[in-house]
Amino acid sequence: MNCIGYNFFWRVGRWIGFLALTTLICGCSSFNREWKRVGQQPAPTDGITGRWEGHWLSDVNAHTGKLRCIITHQTNDVYAARFRAHYLKILRFSYTVPLTVTTNNGVWHFYGEEDLGALAGGVYRYDGSASATDFHSTYDSKYDRGTFEMQRP
Repeated sequence: MNCIGYNFFWRVGRWIGFLALTTLICGCSSFNREWKRVGQQPAPTDGITGRWEGHWLSDVNAHTGKLRCIITHQTNDVYAARFRAHYLKILRFSYTVPLTVTTNNGVWHFYGEEDLGALAGGVYRYDGSASATDFHSTYDSKYDRGTFEMQRP
């Protein structure tokens, strides 16, 4: 490869790396700010909104990591679950999943799906339940499936 081609790819690679790092840092700080803000309020005892933390576990390859979530009520039976997952102890990913929620005898049942993009495995589907203190969900995608287990912090 000639010098012009090498320099071009070096510059483009550095630019892409900078954008990726900026995205990760901004996403992290945004989630952490919201996590702290929501934590200043008492955890609800009559719903699933608020903060949750625990871990995720893949049934396919046994990978696991820390997991945090902030759930907010959107409209009627729709909630937004903003997840922050750790992978390989150094990588962190944030994404939001709309959940349709029903309640029965103090247990909230939910399901939802979100396309996390081709690099993350495409469409992920979630199905689970939560009490005022415990959250359990399965997840399933084209290449992975597993569980989320969380409690109130």
